This record gives sequence, C-alpha cells and structure tokens, in this order.
Amino acid sequence: HVQLVESGGGSVQAGGSLRLSCGASGVNVQTNCMAWFRQAPGKEREGLAVTKDGSSAIASSVKGRFTISNDGAKNTLYLQMNSLTPEDSAVYYCTTRRTCGGFQSSRYDIWGQGTQVTVS
Repeated sequence: HVQLVESGGGSVQAGGSLRLSCGASGVNVQTNCMAWFRQAPGKEREGLAVTKDGSSAIASSVKGRFTISNDGAKNTLYLQMNSLTPEDSAVYYCTTRRTCGGFQSSRYDIWGQGTQVTVS
C-alpha cells in the first residue's frame, strides 16, 4: 500500500523560500518516479519537477528557482522553492509512478493530500 504525505507548506512573503517534504511508504523514492505538481484555484494541475534514479527534470516555469531532491535513508522527497512570488500560491502535491509520466498529471494515480503554499 503506497502512501504519500506532504508537509512544509505555509505562508511566506514574496522573495522567500520554502522546502516541501513528501514522506513515502510502500514505494522507494529513489527508484520509483517521483514528481511534484501544484494546483491553484481555477487552474489545472501543473507539473513542476520529476526525478527517478538520480535524474531529474524541472519545468521551465520554475527552473532556476525550484529544485527536487530526495533522501533515501528517510525515504522522503523534497522540493526546495526559492524566490517565491504570489503566482506560486497553490496546493502542492507529490505523486509517484513506476515509470515517469513527465508533467502530465493524468499519468499519475497515486497522490498525497497536498500542502498549501501561500505567498504574499
């Protein structure tokens, strides 16, 4: 049984940083495809970053500001977010798939509950 639990969201001022965590059980965060998405009110779920087996890809919309990483010992996925703007306000989700589905949310079917990020 796979379970993903996001944490680390909150309120931050523009220009600030946050690090989101996604604790995983039932799946290896290093060998499974792990990804971060976000969804703002009234908008589609947007892919941000994907990683598997030491490789990663960052969406152009957040490249240079967001970084994806993991800790195998803790079996936890991270999203480091810097230089945040109000446009980054959204619910952030982690997801997993055995093989990577890129940035298309429809390809993933296991999701965490999400964590809210608010930038003002």
